[in-house]
Amino acid sequence: MATVEINFDGIIGPSHNYAGLSLGNLASSSHAGNVAYPRAAALQGLAKMRHNLALGLEQGLLLPLPRPNAAFLRAVGADGSENPRLTAAAWSASSMWTANAATVSPAADTADGRCHLTAANLVTMPHRSQEWPDTVKQLRLAFADPAHFVVHDAVPPCFGDEGAANHMRMGLSHGALGLEIFVYGTSGGAFPARQHEQASRAVARLHRLDPARTLFVEQNPDAIAAGAFHNDVVAVANERVLFTHELAFADPQGTYTAIRERFPEAEIVVVPADAVSLADAIKSYLFNAQLLTLPSGEMALVIPTEAWEHVRVRAWLDAMLASNGPIRRVLPVNVRQSMANGGGPACLRLRVVADPATVDPRFLLDEAKASRIETVIAARWPEAIALAEVGTPALAERVIAARLALLEALDLTDLA
Repeated sequence: MATVEINFDGIIGPSHNYAGLSLGNLASSSHAGNVAYPRAAALQGLAKMRHNLALGLEQGLLLPLPRPNAAFLRAVGADGSENPRLTAAAWSASSMWTANAATVSPAADTADGRCHLTAANLVTMPHRSQEWPDTVKQLRLAFADPAHFVVHDAVPPCFGDEGAANHMRMGLSHGALGLEIFVYGTSGGAFPARQHEQASRAVARLHRLDPARTLFVEQNPDAIAAGAFHNDVVAVANERVLFTHELAFADPQGTYTAIRERFPEAEIVVVPADAVSLADAIKSYLFNAQLLTLPSGEMALVIPTEAWEHVRVRAWLDAMLASNGPIRRVLPVNVRQSMANGGGPACLRLRVVADPATVDPRFLLDEAKASRIETVIAARWPEAIALAEVGTPALAERVIAARLALLEALDLTDLA
């Protein structure tokens, strides 16, 4: 099979809960303390994967990381009882948002002709900073073929790196030489800017990218302050199209000019702030969408139902579709449990351009495998988790057993 884009979605883990650990993530903060529904969350995520399979797209999966993470608690001298936030961090299911798992550069862009993946260190938030060693272990299993892949450890934690959520790629096709765009932050007012410029530059060097086809862009500090903690909350790119909010970048016109200089075929679809405010974009997660090329060649935008149901966002989407622009279809999906914790359709997936035959087949989804996953989730994932249950031995036993059952069903017990 030819080189294609494969979206690797994270299966939402059995410890999914609403502890409100993510500073600057307004959805996470506003739902802190609510009862979470891990079974429904995981089934919603699986339904999104099946939705993309039904569109004729290649679909991959990544597994929940081991939780609760006792090693993390030992490392900070905690036993899981005296500090609720540390306990919640050790239980977090945030690895489900695989857009933060790594930054990926396809083989067409790299000097050695291999696909490079660098795990994100996620150092800004304690609940996420513990993820990368287990993420690397999983990536090295899924992308083990050294003739086609290189998986790098995270960049040093003095440079905050949040992975593909702050990285975009444009090109005539997924397999063609592309323009890689790294978006970094410098200030978020009350909220931290999570992506450091030097982390982005380090990843570009590790991936051996051509400086002439690599662009470093500053995110608008006002967007960070408004709750766009990652660039993918306000902009998304696919092949020749950049879909962006007017206020996504610190220097919008300079950014568009730089993109067009390096990639003249670029089509930039800008949503003006007077049509969809920054607050509306962040609340609806209009841009935290999957911008996909369908087998027909048309582009489709897979959005959360929250965006489709938002009056002003819907009006703009209807007008966009009527204009016959480059995005021809808008496809809503229900990922409400993920959305309530601050992650839309784009957060749940990591884009990898590769020949599927070079990927460990255990990480590629088909309908039979989806049915096996559904059976395990329906039988083993907790139906509900109240925040007071997080840290209890009974729930820990159930969460650990549920994940192990999934690993066994997928013949991936080497990740136990």
